[in-house]
Amino acid sequence: MNRTDRLYAIVEELRASAPASQTARELGDRYEVSTRTIERDILALQEAGVPIRGAAGRRGGYSIDRARTLPPVNFSPTEALAIAVALSDDTGPFAAAGRSARNKVLAAMSADDLEQTRTMAARVRRYQRPRAGGSLPQVPLTVQRAITEQLVVAIDYLDGQSVASKREVEPVGVVAIDDDWYLVGWCRLRDDARSFRLDRIHGAELTGDAAPVRDPDRFLEFMPELLQQPDIFG
Repeated sequence: MNRTDRLYAIVEELRASAPASQTARELGDRYEVSTRTIERDILALQEAGVPIRGAAGRRGGYSIDRARTLPPVNFSPTEALAIAVALSDDTGPFAAAGRSARNKVLAAMSADDLEQTRTMAARVRRYQRPRAGGSLPQVPLTVQRAITEQLVVAIDYLDGQSVASKREVEPVGVVAIDDDWYLVGWCRLRDDARSFRLDRIHGAELTGDAAPVRDPDRFLEFMPELLQQPDIFG
């Protein structure tokens, strides 16, 4: 991490922990530099007008007055690249929202930072193995709307044994297990809780019916254990 990125990071670290303080040693350990380097960084920030206070003693350290600082309005090149990679999924239920968020991040950056981000991005690749079949483009967006708008969704589903069926699902949420996304909800066909792998949904349409409000914890927290019970899916 270069010094400019570290200065930004120190300010945001202190903002995040405010009103508590952090010592030079804690900050040095986090950014892998000496306490002397942190002290010089803090001094440079104070001279630039950042309202960082220092307190001596056993419980001392550095803190910042959040009321006198603006929230972050930009991202460092490394932060922007990390966000872009994290939002690069194009198969999950929030793929469209992720692309929109990624574009907003890049639009908020200065020309110099954007160029640095592009330079670093040229060294990063994320590949996904192609699947047989795969979900249609509108499926993730329709599932997203079904969850956020709490609407029943009608799906065309192909289960693990290649058996096709049509279902109406009252959506509760989505779960990612490894590289697979699952729609979790109440299946009206089976009259029971079910999970549907998104890449096996070959068509999805909102019915317009409002879905009952259900506690997501009762459906979502046991998903890893349900993997051991394949009959619960679909």
